[in-house]
Amino acid sequence: MTTLLDISVHEKSYGTRRVLHNLQLQLRQGEIVSLIGASGCGKSSLLSIVAGLDADFRGKVQLDGLPLDGVHADIGLIFQEPRLFPWLTVAQNIAFGLGAGGEHDPRVAALLEEVGLQGHAASLPKQLSGGQAQRAAIARGLFGQPRILLLDEPFSAVDAFTRMKLQDLLAAIAARHGLTVLLVTHDIDEALYLSDRIVMLDTRAGPPRGHYDVKQARPRTRAPAAQAALKETILAELHAAHAI
Repeated sequence: MTTLLDISVHEKSYGTRRVLHNLQLQLRQGEIVSLIGASGCGKSSLLSIVAGLDADFRGKVQLDGLPLDGVHADIGLIFQEPRLFPWLTVAQNIAFGLGAGGEHDPRVAALLEEVGLQGHAASLPKQLSGGQAQRAAIARGLFGQPRILLLDEPFSAVDAFTRMKLQDLLAAIAARHGLTVLLVTHDIDEALYLSDRIVMLDTRAGPPRGHYDVKQARPRTRAPAAQAALKETILAELHAAHAI
């Protein structure tokens, strides 16, 4: 399978603190890749670079072999918090990029149905639960019909049951749209449930500490015995990384 996204970060620093160094990562069309690692190892920084929000680094990001320069319509980004505009309705938030009247675009109604928010088009963000707000954020991220979706711990602020429902929603949407997904998470079970590959970044800026293929057919069950050994391997490596 050919590479869709090719990420090469020679160096990313904040002042004298280097967070990424000699990092190479390729994503193929339609796969879900999770980034894991200790806090401060550069996971969110990497997403910002790929999203085109941070150009202060040495390296390059290529899509279909062509260099990316700044924000690109083929790449959508969903944050840890929904970050909805509180004065706009759900529909207006989803279609924000179109400006006034964008909420009447037929794609809005289709996305509201897809993420399970039928009947909430006219609701304000304050009227939504945490899970509903993140569903609205997912719909907004999909509105531009991206080929790649970047997610930065998108489900960490909701309860365990809502988190599982949102994980199922993401898996279904990724499969339905043929999306390539790069997900930052601290939840190993989430990474194992959603991912085709898991990439562990090191606390010391450098190449990834580990690459793990998740060889389980979809649809998946949660916490399968078949993944117990892989989970133990990843946890042991995380403990080793924290001990350095």
